[in-house]
Order: sequence, then C-alpha cells, then structure tokens
Amino acid sequence: MNKKDISKIHSYIIIVASIIFISACIITKTSLAYGFLGGIIFTSFILIKYKYSIKDIIVLILSGLKEAWTLYVLILLIGATASVWLASGVVPSLMYYGFEYMKGMNFLFATFLIVSLVSIFMGTAVGTVSTIGIALLGVGKGFGVPTPLLLGVIVSGAFIADKISPISGLFNLTLTTTKRSYKEVMTVMLPTFLPLFLITALVYYLMGRNFIISTGAQNLIHYQKAILDGFKISPYIALLPAIILIMSLCGAKTIPTILIGLFAGCLVSVFSQHLSLDVLIKSIFFGYKGSTASTELNKILVSGGIKSMLEVIFIVIGAVSLTSLFEKTGMIVPLIEKLTNSVQTKGQLILKTALISSFLTIITCDQTVGILLPGRLLQDKYKELSIDITLLSSTISDTGTIIAPLMAWNINALILKSLTGISATAYAPYATLCYLAPIITIIVSYMFKENHKSSVRKICSKR
Repeated sequence: MNKKDISKIHSYIIIVASIIFISACIITKTSLAYGFLGGIIFTSFILIKYKYSIKDIIVLILSGLKEAWTLYVLILLIGATASVWLASGVVPSLMYYGFEYMKGMNFLFATFLIVSLVSIFMGTAVGTVSTIGIALLGVGKGFGVPTPLLLGVIVSGAFIADKISPISGLFNLTLTTTKRSYKEVMTVMLPTFLPLFLITALVYYLMGRNFIISTGAQNLIHYQKAILDGFKISPYIALLPAIILIMSLCGAKTIPTILIGLFAGCLVSVFSQHLSLDVLIKSIFFGYKGSTASTELNKILVSGGIKSMLEVIFIVIGAVSLTSLFEKTGMIVPLIEKLTNSVQTKGQLILKTALISSFLTIITCDQTVGILLPGRLLQDKYKELSIDITLLSSTISDTGTIIAPLMAWNINALILKSLTGISATAYAPYATLCYLAPIITIIVSYMFKENHKSSVRKICSKR
C-alpha cells in the first residue's frame, strides 16, 4: 500500500501530544526518556493509520540513530572524563588556584571568570554548578553576597560549557546535527562570543565592587587545605584540559581528542595521585567521590561516571528517534516551510532560527529538541540562501541552548533548584550572559538586514 502524506491536523496533534508527554515527565520528575518514548509510540500509532508498517517505522528510527552514533560514544567518554579529571586532581587544582586568585579580588567578577574557565574544561553546566559552583555559593554566604545574585553569576559562567566547550554533550549534539567541526563553528562564534563575554564580565565587575574578598578568608583557606590534604596539586595538572581545547581549536577530531585527555588523566591519577588501577576503573564506570578530610568538599567532588550518562544517552536516543519520525515522514516540513517561506535575507533566517530554537527549548523543557529540529530542518534553507551552515550551529548555541536555565520549568533550572534550593525566578535576572546571548544574536540579524537593504539601495542607484 502507498503511504499517504500526514495531514496538518495530525501533525499538530502529534507535536502537541509529544510536548505533553515530555512536560508530564518534568512535572512527575521522571526521566525525559519516557516522555520521548511516549511521543514515539503515539506517533507510530498515527503513522500506522497512514499505511506505515512497523518495519517502516523502525527503519526510519534506525536511520536517524545511525547518523548520530558518534554522539553516543562522545557522551560516554564525557562521563568517563569527568570522573578521571576529578580523580587526577584536574578539577581540584582548578579550584585551588581559582580560590587563590580570588583573594583580595572583586568576588562576583572573579567568580564569573573562574566558573567560566572550569565550565569549558568540565564540559557540563550542571556539573560545574554542582562542583565549584556549590563551593563558591558557600564562600559567598560567608561574605554576605546575596545567594540569588551569586547563583546568577555562576549560571552565566557555567552555561558557557553548553555553548562552546569541546567536551560538552549539547555542543557536540549541535556539531553532529549540523555536520560541522568544532574549529569551523568556533571561528564563526568567537566574533560574537568575545563581546558577549566582556560585556557580562564588566556587568559583574560593576555589580561586585562592594564584595571584595579579604586575603585571610577562612572559608577559602578551609577548602584549599582540604584540597591539599586530598590531592597533589600542580599548575601542570590544572593545565591538562587545555590540551583538549587547543587540539579542538586546531581542528582535531573530537573522539580522539577526548580519548587523549582521558588517557592523560588516567596516567596522572595513577602516577601522581597514586590511585590504584581498580579504583580508577570503578571511578570511570560507576563514578568518583572525593575522600578528603572535609565533608563539605567530598560532597562537591562527585561524578557519576559512565553509568550516570546512560540516562542522558537514552534521552538523546529518544529525541533523535522522535525527530527522525517528524523529519523523514515529512510531517514537520510544512510547518518549518510555513515559518521560513517569507525569509529572503541572511538576517531574517538568523532571527527565525533563533525564534524556532528558543521556542522548542521553552515548550519541551530541554535543549535537545531545540538543537535537533532546527539543526536538521533548516539546513536546506541556509543552502538555498548560500549561507554557511556554521552560522546555523552558532545561532542555535546562542539561543535555544543558552536560555535553558532561565525558565523555572526547564529541566536545567529544576536540577539547579534541587542542588541549591533557589528557583530560576530568583537567579534568572542576574544570569546576564544567558539573556544577552540571544539579544546579541537578534542585533546581529538586524545588522544583516540593514546591510542587505543597503546593498539593494546601491544596486538600484547604479541602475
């Protein structure tokens, strides 16, 4: 039997139902993987009515999953690397020298710089908040820094990981979806990211002039002593993640690069931190927990290893499977075309990309769909207008990815609330980078629009 085109009404029903399934998982605090599974099952029932067989549906799902196979490997490697970099003393070294740098400095400004650096090397926003972020919140309380304000600063720095880190699962999802390399996308992103970073840093410098840390700050000294008791600290160890960043910027492939960083971390763990091989292997697979003399520090130095990334993989598999059905059956294409048909310029397309990615992140409570759908379905429009696909990658990272912690119902905001007890409504006004990034993207799109108008006027005047 010939398959029929999916009607618009059924397309809307499927999309709304999928959003309901995902939202139900957020409300009930259930894994998003179940929400995507519900969406896949519901979509499959509708597709069967349109003469799709079970075999057809499975083939469509598997073809989508096959395209993203490297991402699953990356996610597992990222989980392993997070544990190894804790065990090897990389993260503790970054924390130690970061705390040393903060003494006598503007606390908010220093916090933003240190968290930004750590987040790039950790590759996870939530992981950064749960380690050095929690430590800095504790330090800040001792100096009377308002906790929502400080958490907003930490969130701004931490979510740089999801935006540009070479070992970020979300950023690698963006790269995989748009089929672009780290070096290619960073070349396009840096001209907007650097002003964004500098403006955010200036805002926090001005806000933090009343919060200067004394050189004898006892809570900083307490953390530093505990780190020294539990680890061998060295600036060379702290620089180990720089290998990953430099190789990525030089255009090296992501998986070999992360494997090198992982192997180097294992060597440091065994020969410098004197961790036994069996303990190291257990840490890689089942997670690492600090064993210093400080109970507070031990609660911070925790990583779930490869095991903790399995749920992330299931969520990504679910999202990829569902978006594959949306894309390959053609049900989502008319909706995207309706949104982009009137687009005639580079600026208009950037703006539409930003709106679509942000909207999907807002309604699905997670960045995954906000990356996958526009990343896959807008590529043809970019090619039609002769626009480099790297601009699609950077726009998604600047909008749908970075705004996630600003919504109280988003999975990221809910995790942050469980870690800190502070809701997004309290810290969001201070998470400057997260809302400046999409604003700058909109300004850039407007500039492209103006440039286009100027070009048209010049052509007309010549005629």
